[in-house]
Amino acid sequence: MDITKIRNENELVDLFCTLAEIPSPSLHEEKVSQWIKNYCNDNNIPCEFDDYHNIYIDIPATDESKQPIMLSSHMDVIGDDSPVKTYLDGELIRAEGRTLGADDKAGVANALYLAKYIVNSDIKHGGLEITFTRDEESGMSGIKHVNFKNIKSKYILVLDSDSLGQLMTSGASYTLATIEVNSFRGGHSGIDIADTTRENAAKLIADIVANLPQGVFYSDENHNVVTSCNIGGIVSGNPDVTNIINTYGKATYSIRSSSRKHEKELTDRILFEIEDFNNEYKGVAQASVKFEEHLPPFEKSDDDFIPILFETVARKVGVTPEISSFHAGAETHIYANKQNSNGEYFAPFLAGLADVCNMHSPEENLNYKSLLKGQELIREFFKAYNS
Repeated sequence: MDITKIRNENELVDLFCTLAEIPSPSLHEEKVSQWIKNYCNDNNIPCEFDDYHNIYIDIPATDESKQPIMLSSHMDVIGDDSPVKTYLDGELIRAEGRTLGADDKAGVANALYLAKYIVNSDIKHGGLEITFTRDEESGMSGIKHVNFKNIKSKYILVLDSDSLGQLMTSGASYTLATIEVNSFRGGHSGIDIADTTRENAAKLIADIVANLPQGVFYSDENHNVVTSCNIGGIVSGNPDVTNIINTYGKATYSIRSSSRKHEKELTDRILFEIEDFNNEYKGVAQASVKFEEHLPPFEKSDDDFIPILFETVARKVGVTPEISSFHAGAETHIYANKQNSNGEYFAPFLAGLADVCNMHSPEENLNYKSLLKGQELIREFFKAYNS
């Protein structure tokens, strides 16, 4: 079937394709953000840019006794600013010779279409807020510039998962750990090799690495990874120069965890190893470790209201729900550590409203029927939330 026919028959599909065909690489989202602003103006959707040119939509409550809810998606995509031409491959929407940008234009399209539906409906609700951010893919600078104190909602659905029916309730942090070893005296590999005051830093950093955990550090009762530790690399000396007793070594680690408690257990384990090393090699060598948190954890909340409601609604509309966690980062992590206008910590969830495959590659595709089903799911969820 020709994509033009599908677009003419389905306003949501046409909306997605229109958004996808506007190139918006990270930090160059101007064209798509202006198009969204014009769409909102044409459809009486209250919309404004913030100081960083993120988009904020605030549809007022029609029933003040109910609580607002927020949706969030990002406008930037992986790819350059070359033209995007969509086409249909069975039930899959693809782009000719490049990334489609369904990550996260699918989320943007579903949120926008819901906003249009809400402003033209007689549903009694507590308000709908929507944020479309810039630069999620390269640095998350957009979400970091959101004015969180303007947001009234406690619950946030970040529409950035790649499978219809997914609801992620926690996600892993990212902390860079850098371990360095300095030997106080180097020397010649022949003349000085018997001198016990000269230790080779290459050997010493290797010993530390050998004593540290690698891979899964802690998993939950369902065998989901909660905390992990992965070595990035070891640097010391020059493999082509073997006649030097090296004086410097470095190892880097990626630490990921959706639990601050278990991340602390891991970092304490590393600190113990460094302290033990320094006691053993006192006066000969010194080791140190530095932890740099690049993304905070998105910890699971004790509040099960949204997961229970989402699962109930998904089954009602014929979508198989998947309530789980993910061992990676998303904008949920930023929201989870911020407070709204009422001083409440946000309760975010990563939600999937379409099936997107091969993201970030020229083979990226979106199943258009799943996009339509995702809209049915989010509409019924919004109604149930406000019932």
